[in-house]
Amino acid sequence: MNTHRLHAHELIEQYNPEEVHYFYDPTTRLKAIVVIHSTALGPATGGTRFFPYTHWELALEDALRLAQAMSYKNALAELPFGGGKAVILGDPKRDKTPELLRAYARLVHQFNGRFTTGEDVGIGPEDLREMMQETHFLAGARGISTDLSYVTAHGVLHGLRAAFRFTMGDDNLRGRRIAVQGAGKVGYHLIRLLTEAGAQVFVSDVDARALERVQREFGAKAVEPNAIYALECDAFSPCALGGIINDQTIPLLNCKIVAGSANNQLKEPRHGDRLHEFDILYAPDYVINAGGLIAGVQDLLGGSLEKALKEAEKIYDRLLTIFEISQRERLAPHRVADRMAEERLRARRP
Repeated sequence: MNTHRLHAHELIEQYNPEEVHYFYDPTTRLKAIVVIHSTALGPATGGTRFFPYTHWELALEDALRLAQAMSYKNALAELPFGGGKAVILGDPKRDKTPELLRAYARLVHQFNGRFTTGEDVGIGPEDLREMMQETHFLAGARGISTDLSYVTAHGVLHGLRAAFRFTMGDDNLRGRRIAVQGAGKVGYHLIRLLTEAGAQVFVSDVDARALERVQREFGAKAVEPNAIYALECDAFSPCALGGIINDQTIPLLNCKIVAGSANNQLKEPRHGDRLHEFDILYAPDYVINAGGLIAGVQDLLGGSLEKALKEAEKIYDRLLTIFEISQRERLAPHRVADRMAEERLRARRP
């Protein structure tokens, strides 16, 4: 999509959210966008992304897309929350300060629980602790886990097992060749879990230190970033940036499964259709990566890490259901998941 050609109102109409808010704080120079996509299932929840967007309309589109995905993610995970998302425009390495984080937390508090937020790119556990000085409407701040990304990885592991069961009739990961794109928070934990399960893991990352760490600790084999797509493997697991399943990368893929933790893996919905045409099984991102959300919600509801891990394991059966419907109706899995989520949202709208 050529975002620069779209005006703000066109973007908003495309995603049809309930509310869009733009905030600016002159004292801290905080610039933030909060999108509440749906409250049909409950108060909106979604992480806050702190990112150096080159244009505010790119930030708006990111917030709109991610808020919609959160609505769908909550619906399919059967959680009592709606979908929302926030973005802070800026470079977290340069612009993030305690004063800015606290100003943003006061902004979140103004929603009085209609919007709760948590970790995302550029916002980590230490930032939530700073924000707790101003608001308690934060998922993951109470500490059922020091790292919610582990629960995300746990869910992705079970999602991969479901994908292997569907495509190959066996969910055992021993000996499977799995290419992981990204060795950051979720990627690190997933690589460890896959290695423990006996998989052969190949990994790419632009961060040399992250790459060296998983090589040293888990024996993962390093692959050049541009070569990871064409690597012959059983499954490709995107755990870094979104939009990486696109016109350029799909013809390169040499796998039977695409299943990872990254948000918005498909550049456009039609790319999910292309995967289906190429007989590559796609695990819809907002279904397979729901573990962190599940953990954050358990934190909000006073649950435990053990409860979060057990709930994340249900991703296995949810994906099998989606895959079976996809096969029966000859419809791409992401289309099936979207339809299921929309049906649940419509059933609860007044």
